[in-house]
Amino acid sequence: MTTMKTVTGAVALALSTAMVAPATAQTLNVAWSQDATGLDPHTQPGFATIRLLELMYEPLVRLDANLELQPAVAQSWEFSEDGTSLTFMLDPEAMFHDGTPVTSADVQASFERILDEATGAISRANYTSIVGIETPDEHTVVFRLDGPDAPILNGMASVNAAIVPASAIEAGTLDTEVVGSGPFTLTDRTPNANATLTTFDDWHGGDVAYDTIEISVLPDETAILAALRAGQADFALINDPLVATLVPQTDGLTLNSAPTLSYYVLQLNAAREPMDSLPLRQAISCAIDRQDILDAALLGEGDITGPLTSPAYRTDPSGLFCYEQDQDRARELLAEAGYADGFSATVIAATGEPPTASAIAQVIQSQLGEVGIELEIEMQELSVYIDRWLAADFDMAVALNGGRVDPYTMYNRYWTRDGNLQGVANYIDDTLDRLMIEGRAETDEAARREIFAEFESHLAEMAPWVWLFTGNTYTAQVDGVSGFESSPTGTLFGLVDVTLAE
Repeated sequence: MTTMKTVTGAVALALSTAMVAPATAQTLNVAWSQDATGLDPHTQPGFATIRLLELMYEPLVRLDANLELQPAVAQSWEFSEDGTSLTFMLDPEAMFHDGTPVTSADVQASFERILDEATGAISRANYTSIVGIETPDEHTVVFRLDGPDAPILNGMASVNAAIVPASAIEAGTLDTEVVGSGPFTLTDRTPNANATLTTFDDWHGGDVAYDTIEISVLPDETAILAALRAGQADFALINDPLVATLVPQTDGLTLNSAPTLSYYVLQLNAAREPMDSLPLRQAISCAIDRQDILDAALLGEGDITGPLTSPAYRTDPSGLFCYEQDQDRARELLAEAGYADGFSATVIAATGEPPTASAIAQVIQSQLGEVGIELEIEMQELSVYIDRWLAADFDMAVALNGGRVDPYTMYNRYWTRDGNLQGVANYIDDTLDRLMIEGRAETDEAARREIFAEFESHLAEMAPWVWLFTGNTYTAQVDGVSGFESSPTGTLFGLVDVTLAE
């Protein structure tokens, strides 16, 4: 027998004030638990922000549910024979929400902004092979590269590489206004409460079967489930595995799920004492029971993982350094590091993203305590957490980081010397840097798998982070909503294919 929570107090208030009327054929009511922390697609790393912005902005290319590249702003692309240039032909029908066409000048301005270190672009390191951008005509863009760059196309398939109007860059309005070329426009938004998106009639990608998306932000995911049951939400993003397991128990609700590329990880600040000690970091890795954390926090809904989560590169993690809990070895390594009596540290985690962060931190706290490491947990609002994370202002951090199809685009920003998030990772060595560079230039897939297998093994042994597991992406919908396909990237772009019953 399943015990259900009663919807009272703050949850009931959220339902009565944040939710809109039941859906019509023209309106899709969507609920999720976290709001975007900003509107600039080039600088925002949070999942909640990406889920919102990817409905309004477009990159040159995108990934489908099978992780295959598909056209977006670009309708075709081609590498030169020597791999040192990449040419895109833009869709001549692509248009920004203000009615102006998307041109090669906008693509050039967008990537010049991303490459400008002053921008603080999240994905900048994916494009540093670009040494020139040419625009022979309005619909042709040629990227000149410093050498072959096999993963750059996959790296461009992200809203963090969105094409934005050159005029918006010049005006400096990307923080406050959304002028994309995607299927929806931002009509209204109250931060941390709700947003209204309107179908963009001139979207070059095709027709959308409804007029409006009404988004409600309900921080308590039991409220999201209650809203679905009450018919006040038609579609919802679910982050809490416990809530996800309850969806199929209600008639009229369907749960969609897919294994995700994103990974849960305990990040160690390897530039801060005592985390700068290799045996100490290795001791933390040996003290962790990953399966126990997965079972406690995600109800076992996931898989133990090493650093690589892409299906093409993922391997059995049991061969990686200390992936089976070994507390005796952990104590020996602590003694080797000069901390035979243990030490104290803090770990930061965000409230709500993921909703399991607190549970993960508590299990890690208990496990590390068994070998003498006293861990204090600091739970923070997401915006505060992101600021601290970007500033590397932590001893340890519980994180849910985005995965990528290609290991280079997934990790070069952290584990290369010029990576734009190297200051967050705070660890680099010659081996990691060399393997990243080799992996970028290598075009043979078998050779690339060997390179990144060595990269993964070395990274796990150096233990600047302790990789834990991957989970699932979950969405839920009511009867009458059809056409959505889950993706390992967690994208909600598939909402463009949704149809609503009359």
